[in-house]
Amino acid sequence: MSELAEKSKAFYERELRELLEATEKGKFVAIEPDTKSYFVDKDGTKALLKARDAFPDKLFFLIRIGYEAADSIGGYGYKRVR
Repeated sequence: MSELAEKSKAFYERELRELLEATEKGKFVAIEPDTKSYFVDKDGTKALLKARDAFPDKLFFLIRIGYEAADSIGGYGYKRVR
């Protein structure tokens, strides 16, 4: 795991989880752990754009509030009939 991910996840667990999961579950948070800055939006891209506007030279880690993963991959299957 990258240093950015480790620091961001630790900051989320230590300072943000309880605060954000109570009212923002399902939204996204872009975290810059060195400044302890975070940006919340219902759209992950918008959260990252807010973060980049505030800190154009920093990298951010995106977390979906209340979930283990920020996004999922899925689709529809079909049953092959013989």
